[in-house]
Amino acid sequence: MSPQCIAYIVGIIVLTALSAFFSACETAYNSLNKIKLKNLANEGSKRAKKALLLVDNYDKLITTILIGNNIVNIAAATIATLLFTELIKSQPDLAATISTIVVTVITLIFGEITPKSIAKEFSEGFATRVATILQILCLIFTPFTWLFSKWQRLLIKLFKPKANSGMSEAELITMVDEATTEGGIDKDEGELIRSAIEFNELTVKDIFTPRVDVIAVEANAKKDELRDLFIDNGFSRLPVYEEDIDNIIGVLHEKDFYKYYFKKEFEIKKYMSQTIWVTLNSNLSSVLKMLQKSKAHMAVVLDEYGGTAGIVTLEDILEELVGEIWDEHDEVVEDIVQISDNEYHIDGGCNIEDMFDKFDQKYDSDELEVSTVSGWVIDCFGHIPSVDEQFDYNNLTIKVIDADLKKVTKIYVKVLDKPENDEDDTFIDKFFKKDNEDKEDEKSKEDKSALKEEKYTQKEEIKYTDNSQFDLISDNE
Repeated sequence: MSPQCIAYIVGIIVLTALSAFFSACETAYNSLNKIKLKNLANEGSKRAKKALLLVDNYDKLITTILIGNNIVNIAAATIATLLFTELIKSQPDLAATISTIVVTVITLIFGEITPKSIAKEFSEGFATRVATILQILCLIFTPFTWLFSKWQRLLIKLFKPKANSGMSEAELITMVDEATTEGGIDKDEGELIRSAIEFNELTVKDIFTPRVDVIAVEANAKKDELRDLFIDNGFSRLPVYEEDIDNIIGVLHEKDFYKYYFKKEFEIKKYMSQTIWVTLNSNLSSVLKMLQKSKAHMAVVLDEYGGTAGIVTLEDILEELVGEIWDEHDEVVEDIVQISDNEYHIDGGCNIEDMFDKFDQKYDSDELEVSTVSGWVIDCFGHIPSVDEQFDYNNLTIKVIDADLKKVTKIYVKVLDKPENDEDDTFIDKFFKKDNEDKEDEKSKEDKSALKEEKYTQKEEIKYTDNSQFDLISDNE
């Protein structure tokens, strides 16, 4: 082989390596997590700071990468044509065909697929390592990037794309769900973040205690009657009303009651605190701020006619963020109790949205005119049902197992097999779904294997510790 052919081969290898470099850079900067990069920069990483500068000038970066990648790919194809023309001088057409095939295969395997696959797995690390090189290349290709930026502005003026509104709440929740699924954050942290994101959408109507369940006391009640109410119900605060519960005038705290209990003359009005009024559509975040500012723990909820719809407490609001809060005297009540693999008992006072979420039922919160399971069941029947009446809803069988003359107190739910809705899926859609399922199965096997290995290691450590303790005892003896 002539020295010229060897030089051509070396040139193709170098250009393929450069093609791999540019392809890896493109994938790394497309798939990196900007939040992780910011954290690295805040920790003092100079490379991460340079990478962030490139991300902030993404148009210039991607133009530089694409220019470099196309130059080396075209150069590699040209040199390969010269090489095979030199090797097969008698048949130039065959040389061109072989050159095209060889360059295509080499570029695909070593210049595109392999480097992009590796860069995707180590995007942040690779991006920070090559940041300095890319900054130099961006500087070299500045005339070209300037020219293409002008072309980009012309296209924007011609097509007038919609303005970027930034990340929506739904997108942020999807990110949290992905992070929870992939193990970036645990389930409890994910639920807390999701609750905080959705908190501003909640209103008093979603969590308040309805009027029929409110324990209140009349303003002229006797001391013994008040004492019995506090003892029997275990509440630390009681709403105080005059004439009827629609006219609540204050809130009496248990501590204030017992502080002045032994006085001969005891008047509730002297020791009760001021009432805070909110409406059913009041935003929870604003109610929370109102309670904090007033140093209060309870607010009275008004209906549209000015009457008492119920009450809402500070604990109710906080539970929407951190989950149920039980104290030593609370009776733990589960709204949804699983009695078998596909059978459940559900309390009539359970939030209907919680039930729908539990059974993966589609619903529009704006269209739901009821907030409890009891209200929804009555709405579906069109009347207050009797015990043992039942109906089907999608893949659920609903049966009333406890009810009175006014409401449904408990229902039985059986979950039937949900029909797979694959009618609209094409063959290609099913192919990709099958591929994703295979990946999930493989990941599940790896997780189980890692867990098994971890348990084995822990057993060995315990065994070693036990033996060491035994040896220590023997030595002491």
